[in-house]
Amino acid sequence: MRRSGYPYLMVVALILAGCSGPEPESAAPESFDAASNRGQAYVVDENSDPNILVVAANSPDHSTLVAAVRAAELENVLVNAGPLTVFAPTDAAFAALPEGTLDELLKPENKGALARIVTSHAAPGKYTPQLLRNEERLYQATGHYVDVEVRGEDIYVNGARILATVEASNGVVHVVDQVFLVAAG
Repeated sequence: MRRSGYPYLMVVALILAGCSGPEPESAAPESFDAASNRGQAYVVDENSDPNILVVAANSPDHSTLVAAVRAAELENVLVNAGPLTVFAPTDAAFAALPEGTLDELLKPENKGALARIVTSHAAPGKYTPQLLRNEERLYQATGHYVDVEVRGEDIYVNGARILATVEASNGVVHVVDQVFLVAAG
């Protein structure tokens, strides 16, 4: 018995049509320059939970941190699988730095110092507030330790108070009220 090829062609056509979708977008969160589109930080993924970089980029209180991450070219670090804990200073925390400090750090010739400062705000592993309450010191990605202190209901890391905590697909972001400058040297 001979089968007609028509139904099989329809199935193949439907499968192929289902596989083709819209062209992938090349821009990451709007705060990133599409001209510097490189690495997995610039892959648009609207279906997954937001990673640490997307959490920061979508926060109105972290535009200075995002600018520092960009200037230090650390975007791809913040989208890795992790887990990673990031202590994210607010724009107000950056504004409280001595006058001219941030402008100086954002200069291209100071990229290494800026990268070290940004990295000093990250700890390998996922440290929720509950876990931080049991820590006295926390190992940072720069290879140094910072103190963890519980004062009543508040948790302080390296002297900065945790204001809020946001879960991310690759770790956790703790919003803090100070910039860690201890690792600048």
